[in-house]
Amino acid sequence: MYRVWNFVTNYSILLILGALIALIWANTNPGSYHDFVEFVLIDDFIIGHPHADEHGHIHHTLTLHYLVNDVLMAFFFAIAAKEVWEAVILKNGSLRGKKAATPLIATAGGMFGPIAVYLGLAAILGSETYNAVANGWAIPTATDIAFSYLVGRMVFGAGHPAVRFLLLLAIADDAAGLIILAVFYPSGELAPEWLLLSVAAALGAFILFNWLPRKLDRGNQLRPRSTWVRNKLSFWPYLIAGCLSWYGFQEAGIHPALGLLPVVPALPHADRAFGIFSEAEQYLTDLLNHAEHLLKHPVEIILFFFGLLNAGVEFSAIGSPTWLVLAGLIVGKPLGVLLFGWIGAVLFRLGLPAGMRIIDLFVIGCVAAIGFTVSLFIASVAFDGTVMLEGASVQAAAKMGALFSFGAAAISIVAGKLCRVEKQAL
Repeated sequence: MYRVWNFVTNYSILLILGALIALIWANTNPGSYHDFVEFVLIDDFIIGHPHADEHGHIHHTLTLHYLVNDVLMAFFFAIAAKEVWEAVILKNGSLRGKKAATPLIATAGGMFGPIAVYLGLAAILGSETYNAVANGWAIPTATDIAFSYLVGRMVFGAGHPAVRFLLLLAIADDAAGLIILAVFYPSGELAPEWLLLSVAAALGAFILFNWLPRKLDRGNQLRPRSTWVRNKLSFWPYLIAGCLSWYGFQEAGIHPALGLLPVVPALPHADRAFGIFSEAEQYLTDLLNHAEHLLKHPVEIILFFFGLLNAGVEFSAIGSPTWLVLAGLIVGKPLGVLLFGWIGAVLFRLGLPAGMRIIDLFVIGCVAAIGFTVSLFIASVAFDGTVMLEGASVQAAAKMGALFSFGAAAISIVAGKLCRVEKQAL
């Protein structure tokens, strides 16, 4: 349990603190808050918000908001991608083999369910509402892995098989979320040829600083070339490749916060992973895990500023988008996970882990309804501040729905009691 609390305090407490400060600031002095968020760091720069001048030439303005959301959050998504990559590629990866089949199907339900509820209710509210909020369909699909895992342990107990099932679902949900961001939420006009720069940077780093030294050291147990590269160059070649890849994403029109993803698989990694909340994970010394350890404290600070710059929503903005996001999460998630999990376990005869019941899928869905971090991020890219509904910003109202998703923790505890979940200790 210490490892879980340690993860939450490291990566989430500062995020919550930043969000609380933002809420107070935005509701007491909204003018100064929004001036702070859009504070211009450098005008006419190589990176930043693109805008055209009177001659049609594109210029970039680097604001504080862009620096945090589009540049620095790339390190947060790189850590998420690292967990997904290991879960998929390693021999004992949690998303490989038959053991992952039912959780993966349930993950699909945990995405389609919220989308159906969100868009379905929006359509019932009328065409004006539907047209205003439709682009935010992905907001309620997200699951905050840290808080969901913590609440899952509180509901089921650390030794319950449903906790591991929840973790598999959350990791798969993160993977799907990264794909959704890349495909459905471009940051500008698409220019896919720029992705060649990202691919070339990642491939070059992998060949020159990972594959080639290992090939030259084949048969030599001392591995002199690989050791020299690791000791002398460390992560720097991959950081340079990451900068090039990030720039390629920006110019390609794909959200640049995902710009480090192609480089993550290029880093040398251990032959096995113990899992994101395993105590043994901290003892892995491969370069991929070493880079994650180095990013730990910087990402804590980044998440504080992410909360500070994105959660500043005036309470007057609460409206239909708020309740649509919340309904998608707390209604669509549990029902989707239950239905698709039943299809996988019973209809496809893939089964559930020993000790799990079908009704546990519903409780897992309630826990997974805590969207928060990624939901907040998607809300910030799905809408710009100019889209209005009921006299308020759709983006602000949708963000409030993401913040309110913390209520799913209380719903999960009640659902656990009603469904007679028996806690199991390790």
